[in-house]
Amino acid sequence: MGIGGSDLYRQQILDHYKNPRNYGDLDEPTFSHVGENPMCGDTIEMDVVLDDDEETIERVAFEGDGCAISQASASMLSEQLQGMDIEELRAMDRDDITEMLGVDISPMRVKCAVLAEKVAQDGAEIYFGEKDTGKTTVEE
Repeated sequence: MGIGGSDLYRQQILDHYKNPRNYGDLDEPTFSHVGENPMCGDTIEMDVVLDDDEETIERVAFEGDGCAISQASASMLSEQLQGMDIEELRAMDRDDITEMLGVDISPMRVKCAVLAEKVAQDGAEIYFGEKDTGKTTVEE
């Protein structure tokens, strides 16, 4: 499977994969962005609603298809982001995601794990006019 760690965390990942939280789309997201991992075939679209202050993440939903790690990571991240400041999202990195997952991830699976994070970050940067891209791709 490409992951190591306690059985508890592996069970948590499988639970989020089989029973994803916040799966679906939002009617009027502040921004929506899609990304893919062409090496694995993972795709994720994140919908984010910001509070009126445009600094606080109010709601998050995602849709996607792919391996257990990518989809569980998107599900777990969708829960974690709600109530978070947009600057906290921007500051997230690979270590934050592996800590959230609670397991060691092989180098080949890191791209799967961080896809949702990168999609949400790029979506925010596009919304705020800091980036111009059609789709996030994690492949290098």
